[in-house]
Amino acid sequence: MSDTAIHINNIGKMYQLRHKSKGAESLVGSIGSGLKAMFRSNETQSTEEFWALKNISFDIKKGDRVGIIGRNGAGKSTLLKILSRVVKPSTGQIEFQGRMAALLEVGTGFHGDLSGRENIYLNGSILGMNKTEIDRKFDEIVAFSEVEQFLDTPVKRYSSGMYVRLAFAIAAHLEPEILIVDEVLAVGDSAFQKKCLGKMEEVSQKEGRTILFVSHQMNTVQALCNKALVLHQGQIDLPLSSTEEAIKHYMNLASRVSKGSLVERRDRSGEGKIKVSNILYSSSEGKPMEELICGQAVSIRVEYTCQQQFEGNNLSVALAFYGDDGVLYTVLSSEYTGVLFDKVSGTGAFECKIQKLPLMEGNYLVNVSLTQGGMLQDWVQEASSINVIAGDFYGSGKLNPSTHRSVLIENTWKKVK
Repeated sequence: MSDTAIHINNIGKMYQLRHKSKGAESLVGSIGSGLKAMFRSNETQSTEEFWALKNISFDIKKGDRVGIIGRNGAGKSTLLKILSRVVKPSTGQIEFQGRMAALLEVGTGFHGDLSGRENIYLNGSILGMNKTEIDRKFDEIVAFSEVEQFLDTPVKRYSSGMYVRLAFAIAAHLEPEILIVDEVLAVGDSAFQKKCLGKMEEVSQKEGRTILFVSHQMNTVQALCNKALVLHQGQIDLPLSSTEEAIKHYMNLASRVSKGSLVERRDRSGEGKIKVSNILYSSSEGKPMEELICGQAVSIRVEYTCQQQFEGNNLSVALAFYGDDGVLYTVLSSEYTGVLFDKVSGTGAFECKIQKLPLMEGNYLVNVSLTQGGMLQDWVQEASSINVIAGDFYGSGKLNPSTHRSVLIENTWKKVK
């Protein structure tokens, strides 16, 4: 293991899912059943094995910056929790060299009643550092975290952003040989995210530390990581490869998945009182479109289904278009245009009209979300996949070169002198 930082051999994680039979009971009957259950120790429940991870094996070399890519439910966070010893694997073993620090969830490794100052020393101690070592790094941690004003305040009073800033500063500066970072950085503002990415790149390239990084933002993975692997349904879908190859594989995989029934998708977030059931594209004449044309009009129909008795007010819809390079190109949001929907119930559809499609040729994955009064009701990643073909956006008879994909903007030129 001379140049190997982490050796992962046949890791698996199995959970027992318990299922109870559901019968229609009155309130009195439900209470009665509960009382009976207290005295019936031999009552059985059906169980089902669920493998969150299975047959995971790979090696990571010292100084590598590895991206773990996959859709919701692929097993990314479970893998990181096993690596950081938060969760015990059901099968397999892990070997690693050096100290490991993990930034998985807001507040992980913090004691809420202790101040920021005290938590710096607590985390340093957990990493095996003595007080002298922590003292040497203390000022750098505080400066990087930007929470000096609240350093002696109990961290349970911190905002989520302050939590993340301090947690990352501690993890990055207390010199672990291996740094594990999950999606938690998404909580911080964009300026701090860039600062964190720069720090991770610095400690990896200059100090030879190993980084494992999970993110849904493919451009972020591409900017930071020199290698990546793709997980799908708890297994490795693409072994450790170049970042470019892994992102391309993931986008192709996501495109195939998005062709399935949206109603049956279970990898969605939100309260679920209203859910997106379909996304359809049509021309200005109302004809269905399997492909869109750059520069031409298009209508996007977002169909929905509500739970019984639900009537939504202040409801907004958003569509985010990602290229097959993982870059977010545009977001179409009813809220951003000042449109909120009221008295939404039963089944129906929202329609978004684009007079002149500004997307260049290529394949796009579309995330969709429904939000009610600031509360997320439904969010589905890669809900739809649509291909855009080249078109004469400017009406000049010329097509934009496809070498540099971008969003096209109407513009005019004239000579002023």
